[in-house]
Amino acid sequence: MREPSFWYPARRGSTPLAARLLSPAGFLYGLAGRMRRASTTPERAAVPVICIGNITAGGAGKTPLALTLAERLIARGEKVHFLTRGYGGRETGPIRVDLAHHGAEDVGDEPLLLAAAAPTWVAANRPEGAAAAVRGGAGLILMDDGFQNPSLAKDFSILVVDAATGLGNGRLIPAGPLRENVADALPRANALVLTGRGHAGDGIAARARARGTPVFNAIVRPSAPSGFGEGPYLAFAGIGRPEKFFTTLREMRVELADTVPFPDHHVFRESDALSLLVRARELGARLVTTEKDAARLTHAPAASARARLAAAASVLPVRALVGDIDGLMAQISDAVSRARRR
Repeated sequence: MREPSFWYPARRGSTPLAARLLSPAGFLYGLAGRMRRASTTPERAAVPVICIGNITAGGAGKTPLALTLAERLIARGEKVHFLTRGYGGRETGPIRVDLAHHGAEDVGDEPLLLAAAAPTWVAANRPEGAAAAVRGGAGLILMDDGFQNPSLAKDFSILVVDAATGLGNGRLIPAGPLRENVADALPRANALVLTGRGHAGDGIAARARARGTPVFNAIVRPSAPSGFGEGPYLAFAGIGRPEKFFTTLREMRVELADTVPFPDHHVFRESDALSLLVRARELGARLVTTEKDAARLTHAPAASARARLAAAASVLPVRALVGDIDGLMAQISDAVSRARRR
């Protein structure tokens, strides 16, 4: 779904009527989450568990950060396995993602990206998924999302916040974008990472520093674009905030003839693909999209419009560039060492 505009009002500090009317539902949402965490005893995995999560619904840059950290950890000799829920897929797991056989309709789009970097497990039940990963050879588990899931104990939790949008109107779902109250989330975070540019995340950063929680800054930026040539381009994206993708392209000085946003985790229909192909032909433009969107087009029937769209679209991969990556890795290494001494 698309994020409601009242989650991120244009005038900071304002509270649209819709947010006020939905606040009681947000209170109940927060209460349910708090009760779940209070009544659940986390199970501990046989290997260290690092969690990368966020406090808001929508894209904050978790997956690019997870990929960056995985690359660093693998370079240090760690046997990294990813563990994720697999949002949008029909598999509940535990199941190891097989890029030769699984598509986004099976396991979701993000697991397909993760599986290209390291073994990836999809599991609705996180402790069972962690156990399966350990049996599969994991020496360290990286959770992409799961910060609000209390079932699996974490040895180090990173909270990711978009610096440009911050916490929006500061209210809980459905009144706002928050998955839980900041006061509940910060005590469980071992580090805060602000992604992108802006000052909307300054408030939570100040609260984190006041608690002694280290704060890091990161920029989600392109890495080795594939298939790029001269424009113009028709850009399309079905991610948490498509405009961030379009802005990135403009910053790269890519000539954009048009942009087409879709809801987060959008499942492309034949009509969507045909519309994009026709529009690109009308504009005399090439097509470009994100890694996540390209993943949702995998395993499309060979003669379908979706397959033609996948073949025609250039893909822009991104990674998180952390300002003090050595500092963050030192924090993670300390946590991993402590976990292994237990």
